[in-house]
Parts: sequence; structure tokens; C-alpha cells
Amino acid sequence: MIDFVNISLQFGGKYLFKDINYKINSGDKISLVGANGTGKSSLLKIITGIISPESGKIQKQKDLTIGYLPQDNISHTGKTLLDEAKSSLTALISLQAKEEVITNQLLLDSLTVEEKEDLANQLGEVHHKLEDLDSYSAESKIEKILIGLGFDEADFSRNTSEFSGGWQMRIALAKILIAQNDVLLLDEPTNHLDLDSLNWLVSFLKSYNGALLIVSHDKHFINSVTNRTLEIYLSRFYSYSGSYDSYLRHKAERDMQAESMFTLQQKKIKETENFIERFRYKATKARQVQSRIKQLDKIELIELPESRDEINIRFPSPPPSGIIPLDLKKLSKSFGENVIFHDLDFQITRGEKIAFVGPNGAGKTTLSKIISGKIDFDSGEKILGHNTSISYYAQDVADSLNPELDILETLDNAGGEGKTIGQLRSLLGCFLFSGDDVFKKVGVLSGGEKSRVALAKILLTKANLIVLDEPTNHLDISSKEVLQKALADFTGSLVIVSHDIDFLTPIANKVIEIRKGSFKSYPGGIEYYLEKKKEEESKSSGAADSTSKTENLAKEAVTKKDQKRIEAEMRQKKYAATKDLLKKISNIEKEIDSLETKKAEIENALALPETYSDPAKAKGLNAEYVQVKEKLDIQMENWSELSEKVSEIEQQFTV
Repeated sequence: MIDFVNISLQFGGKYLFKDINYKINSGDKISLVGANGTGKSSLLKIITGIISPESGKIQKQKDLTIGYLPQDNISHTGKTLLDEAKSSLTALISLQAKEEVITNQLLLDSLTVEEKEDLANQLGEVHHKLEDLDSYSAESKIEKILIGLGFDEADFSRNTSEFSGGWQMRIALAKILIAQNDVLLLDEPTNHLDLDSLNWLVSFLKSYNGALLIVSHDKHFINSVTNRTLEIYLSRFYSYSGSYDSYLRHKAERDMQAESMFTLQQKKIKETENFIERFRYKATKARQVQSRIKQLDKIELIELPESRDEINIRFPSPPPSGIIPLDLKKLSKSFGENVIFHDLDFQITRGEKIAFVGPNGAGKTTLSKIISGKIDFDSGEKILGHNTSISYYAQDVADSLNPELDILETLDNAGGEGKTIGQLRSLLGCFLFSGDDVFKKVGVLSGGEKSRVALAKILLTKANLIVLDEPTNHLDISSKEVLQKALADFTGSLVIVSHDIDFLTPIANKVIEIRKGSFKSYPGGIEYYLEKKKEEESKSSGAADSTSKTENLAKEAVTKKDQKRIEAEMRQKKYAATKDLLKKISNIEKEIDSLETKKAEIENALALPETYSDPAKAKGLNAEYVQVKEKLDIQMENWSELSEKVSEIEQQFTV
């Protein structure tokens, strides 16, 4: 279908790839990978003709149609969503226009019999082509694709200019899928999709008959969809059959082999150089020396694979929060007539790492902003637990960065005082800022770069409840792995809004599914949630006959009954094991509040000038202050020890 013939491309005097020959065949589903800056997006643009190669050519099959989804700069305006989606069916639109013209011509009275017969034949041919394109079900297919990508029927009549950037990307993706292209070139297609839309897209692309070439940092997505991996590595192309995970195993073996060969080659070079140096001035060895020099000149040096030293970034140990860092009671939130939540009860237990999933617009981001205090709620109660401190990340938070500071200063000011410059630079390297990049002013950065800086700041926080809204959208796989490990090791509580299954898997220990009018908790990780969703979907489809339905209902009832019994037993055991400790903790927290109030009162009294006009009073207050502070320190230590014991016990009862 597509042949690369001796393709070369350079940027800034450096070849991204040189003299490349490669062929994309019908049915190939390829994941295009490589380090940042190796030319992945450039290759897609060469195929589409947006840019030209420095040398070589691309040969394409005649009448080949290509759909291309870029990462950004996508906008649509001037049409309704449905009309914009239909506009991608250019062949169908052209035939329908031709059908209308011929039909109108046939109505003319001035036509001869021969002319009418000719027009009737033309109309028959047009109808035949329309049938080939399945035109009569086209609108139904368009609507299915739009709904699959998360649009509501109410959106169909909206002007495309009303949709935000993420939804603009979905419109472009819908048009590409509707057009039934022979080849799809997709550059980060999952960045703005929710989990429902992502699963739908995976299903659609699995059954897609054409060729795919995908650039994506979503490992779950490319593992599910692709059957081949094309790597741009050291300016060359390397092709691997199988899934992305299969490629990673091949790559690890190749890198080990390359390192071994590099070591052997360096040893041989050193030995040859030593021989030349030793016998350079001996006439009897002149011929051998010259031979060795020629050998050195002919050696094609083995290049080591690009590697990043193992970077182990950890959050600073935050002070522990109370057992319940946050409690929402009867919470309601609306935007105009759009009710997001009504009488919502939600509680976070210390150490929980919660993933918010569900379709866009259901309230995931709204709830995360309410938790973080970024927006208010209409009614209800938000109770912050003892010693709870919250840090929040979302892509729009990047806009609050100081544009006058450079990147390194931004991190240093954000709590990096305990880190050396080298450590801060290593952290920034994880988020794709290397060399002199760290001295760029925030004001000149792109939106994606600002988001990465804001995310790096999160890793310096001392908060014990961190809320992250789509943290992986602008990260490559290596950066995601660094953040993923840091979050998995984090000792506080987490709330993460994300659709990235691979990213969430080692982190989340609880999933909250948020849909319009629905708020459902799954007491397990993302894989547990996905398994439960499959079971629910299977149950909802039902069996064909009433007998099997009855059996399923009976099994479901037994399963639910057993599950409820097990959960009740777990709760009872946990309550019995922790109730005395929790009572002590509650009493200590009350004592701490009382002592902190007393301490503040004494501090205020000591700050008054008249206190020191009475030496006895001042001495008494100072002595009392010392006693209160000692008691407070002891109680804080007791609280911390008991809290740790409770946490250890609760871990034994985690589902």
C-alpha cells in the first residue's frame, strides 16, 4: 500500500532517519515508537504530504485514501456536529449531489427520448455506486460512531465551534473513522478520551480492515490494537512482529546484546591502540602497525542504546493525616439546570488511592475540584480530617505558574529547597526537560510543557492528599513510569482522574465510577473494576430464555448475598480490631485541639506588652507554655503511633 524508498529527513543538521526502506501493507496495525525527537510525528506528516523528505520518495497505491489525526491544532466551525461528521463522506456527498442534478434534469419537458434514456442510465449508475457505499445506512453509522466517541444525541445539532479542544479532537477522529479510509495515521489519539470512549475505540480499531500507524504512549491501548511495532532507533527503522509488550522483550534483549558487543569492541580497540603505541617506532613492526591503523579506520563503531539511569523519585514523607482525611456529606452541585451531584456521600480513608473513571461530563473533574477547594459546592458539608493538607494538579493549573521564573526556579520555589540542583535537574529530565531547557522562562513554554512543569512540582509536595486530573496526557512512557512509581510508593492518599489503564493498574486500590445520576464504588484496583464491568455487561445482556434468566438471577442473588456477608464480616472484624484504638485516637485528637487552643491563648498573652510589666505573671505564663507544649508534643507522638497501628491493622482487611 505504502512504500518508503530511501527516505531521509534531517532536522537542525541531524538526521532523524536516513536511507529508509519500509513497506506498510493492508491489514498492518503498527505502533510507531522511539524516543522523543526521533521523528515519529514527522514520519506521519511525510506520509500525508504535509512535509517532504530531504531525499527518497514515497510510493502509494493508486486511489489510496489516508486519514490523519494530528496531536493538536484541531478546530471545526461553521457546521453542526452531524453535518461536520457527514462532510467526511466526500464520495457519498458527490454522488448525492450528482443524483439531485440528474433528477432535476429528468423533470425538464424539453428532453428528447434519447436524452431521457441517457440520464436514466446515468442515474442508475449513481444509484448502483450509492448502494456500494451503503449510503442508506450511512447516517446510522455516523451516529453510532459519534455516540461511541462520547457525544450525546443532543450534541448533533450543536455548532462545532461550541466544543472545547478535547472534543474538537474527537470530532476529527470521528470524521476519520466515518470516511472508511484505507490507512489511518493517528498521533496520540487517546489523550482526550474517557474510559468508555477508549474501550469503544479499541473495539472499533480491532475490527477495522485497513492499515493503522499509531503513535501513542498508552501501553494498554497499543497492546490491545496493534500487531506490529516499528521503532525509530539510531536513525534507522526496526520492525517487530507482535504486541508492544513483545517488542519491549525484543528491545531488552537487543540492548543487552548491543552493550555486550560494545564492551568487546572497546576492548579490541584498546588492545589495537596499545599495540600501535607500543611498536609505532620499531622498524620491524612497521607493517603490522600500519595494518592495525587501517583496521581501526575501518571499524564501524557500535552505538550504545539510549538509556536513562534508574531514577527513583519519591515524594517527601508527608505528615500523616487523620484516619478520614476528607468526608463529604449530602453534597450537591449544579451548573444552571445541569445537576452534577445531589446528596452525595463520599469519604476518603487514609492511604486510599482512588481512581475516578466514567464518561466525560459526568462530574469527575467537578468532584476533584470540590475536594481540592478549587470550586464551591451548592449545599452539603465538606469536612477536612485532622492534619489534612491537599495538593491539586490539573492541566489548567499550569496557567497559574509564574511566567517570569525559569523552570528550575519554579521547582526550587515549589519546595525543592531540600533537593540539590542536580536532583532537581534529574527530576526535570524525567519530564522531558534536559540541558539548557531548564533555564527557559515559563512564559515561553507551550501548554503541554507547562503541564509537565506543574506535574513535576507535585513530586515536591508535602501534602498528604493529592488530587490529579489527567496527569499523563503530555508524558512519554518513561516519564509516566517515573510518576507511576512515585505515586505507587506515596504514603498519603490519592485521587486520580484518568483513563490510562496501564498507568492506574499498580496505583489504584479503589475505583469510583461516576456517571450522570450514578456514583458507584468498586473496592479494588482498575483490573478488578474492569472485570466487574464485564460481568455486569454480561448480566445486563441476559440469557435468551426465562430458565437461564432465573438461574442467572439466582446465582447473582447468591453472589451478592455472599459478597455482602463477606464484606459485613470484614467490617465487623476490622471494627473489633480497631475500635479501642480509634476511641483513643478520637480522645487524643480532642486533647490536641484543646492544647493547641490553650497554646495559642498563651502565645497571644505573651505577645502583650503589659504581660512583662508583671514579672511573676510573665514567668508563670512561660512555665505554663512549656508544660502545654510538652503535653502537645507527647499527644502528637501518641496520635502518630496509634494512627500507624490502625493503618497496619486496616491493611490486613483490605479487599
